[in-house]
Amino acid sequence: MALPAASADPALPQALPEQGFLWLAFSRSYFERHLPAIQACLNQLTGQGLVDLHVSDLLNGQLPSRYDFTSHYDLLVFRRLAQQSTAAALHNDADAAHAPSKRPGPPILLRIDTNPVGFVVLDRVLLSVHPDDCAVREAYASRLLNVSPDVSPITDSRSAGARGIPLSPADMMLRIISHMVDAYLVLRRELSRQLDHWQAELIRPSARFRRWDALLQARLALHQLEDLCDDQHTAMLNWNESLDDWVVKDTPAALREHELLKVRCRDVLEHIDRVVNHMRRLEHNTETAVQMHFNAQGNRTNDIMRTLTALTAIFLPLNLIAAVFGMNFEFMPWLHTASAFGWTLGGMGAIALSMGLVFWRKRYLARSGE
Repeated sequence: MALPAASADPALPQALPEQGFLWLAFSRSYFERHLPAIQACLNQLTGQGLVDLHVSDLLNGQLPSRYDFTSHYDLLVFRRLAQQSTAAALHNDADAAHAPSKRPGPPILLRIDTNPVGFVVLDRVLLSVHPDDCAVREAYASRLLNVSPDVSPITDSRSAGARGIPLSPADMMLRIISHMVDAYLVLRRELSRQLDHWQAELIRPSARFRRWDALLQARLALHQLEDLCDDQHTAMLNWNESLDDWVVKDTPAALREHELLKVRCRDVLEHIDRVVNHMRRLEHNTETAVQMHFNAQGNRTNDIMRTLTALTAIFLPLNLIAAVFGMNFEFMPWLHTASAFGWTLGGMGAIALSMGLVFWRKRYLARSGE
């Protein structure tokens, strides 16, 4: 099987290879500029071009992940993570124009921007439309070009994995999508470390957490990732169900190839499920940490009020004694006694000490353990 042809700016082929299939990989800007030539090339290679609505989907940079089909080809749009440098540059440009809209929080939040990648799967042609800065396309094209052309995909033990030679356009599309999903798994780990740090700060009693804006942005980012992965899961699930309607030749090689497509598609679905489940778990843990933080603050406030109440109760009888001896009566007990002042102060001190010991034993004045 021949290696698929791939290039960022390819010379459009005039015929299909004798073996293997063609991979036509275009940037979105190139695809838009040369659309008539690309449509003519597809008509010459496969006998049919792309539907206008599908062309609009491939050119739409805001389209969510989705799946559609015709009797001639399948269309799958899958959103990948934007390059970190590009995402940061876009946010820097936005910040320069609108300074108050700067996104707070760690730089990891800037990587949650996504761009759609469109795939058109035909019998012997895979057409993919990528963003202009798509490193996934370049990385996978380099990997294919570095594979020895003498290695047969049938005898290559790596063909069932991520490195082997693709068996078909659909197989190659799933390999590229699997590479995109792996980037979400890496982002998941980095975001987990940041949220774990914030959770530790929230739960620590002596800490005064001030990053509420960043925490809110992190929660919004988790919601965004969850919705994004739900769209991806729905699109891949619909495409997986469409595999059951494919007409497969009754040969061992064709049946095995079709089974490998199902296995690889289920693997991609499992990876997406892992990302979704982890996002939901992170969101739940963050909400739990926030609730624990406010509960701890409420307990601390209750401790302070309890201490102040106990101190007020201790000084209440002392104020009563001081108020009695402060009355303007001419005849009062101990009023003209030399030792009255000392006995009064001693009695007041004994009362305060006794009540303090009682409150201490009842833990009204005890400090709560951390």
